[in-house]
Amino acid sequence: MKAYTHSSGWVIVFTLFIAILLMIMPLPEWAQPLRPHWAAMVLVYWCLALPSRVGILSAWVVGLLLDVLSGTLLGAQALALSIVAYVTLMLYRRIRVKPLLHQSLVLFLLLLLAHHVPLLWVQGISGHSIQSWTYWITPFTSALLWPVVFLLLRYVRHKFRVT
Repeated sequence: MKAYTHSSGWVIVFTLFIAILLMIMPLPEWAQPLRPHWAAMVLVYWCLALPSRVGILSAWVVGLLLDVLSGTLLGAQALALSIVAYVTLMLYRRIRVKPLLHQSLVLFLLLLLAHHVPLLWVQGISGHSIQSWTYWITPFTSALLWPVVFLLLRYVRHKFRVT
């Protein structure tokens, strides 16, 4: 008897869609700097879990959608998320065997290196400056929430048999 297989690509797309919605959801002014980078966390998870299905192209598309929806310079988020995906794919065998706390540290470093550097570079070229130190809080909040996001996405992956 042939085993039933799920067409599970929709689960990956759905989780990325939810991450994009969380990224563009309006927040009060005081909470803006505390917003974790949901899209980066979901992309990192899928790059770790299924590196053959989610990669740099997925990150580029999600980044372009974020650029269009948030009104930022076209390509800034795409470049940042592509760098995150590239580094994750290069190191995924090492990262995914680490405990969640070590993965949180790796995510923190990934967001510092691969997210903020391109955005700072793009903002510098366009003549914008960073308003305050609160710009740097996003990697901290993302790293703190990584264990919860990881466990939730792993549950979803097993529930819907995403392979």
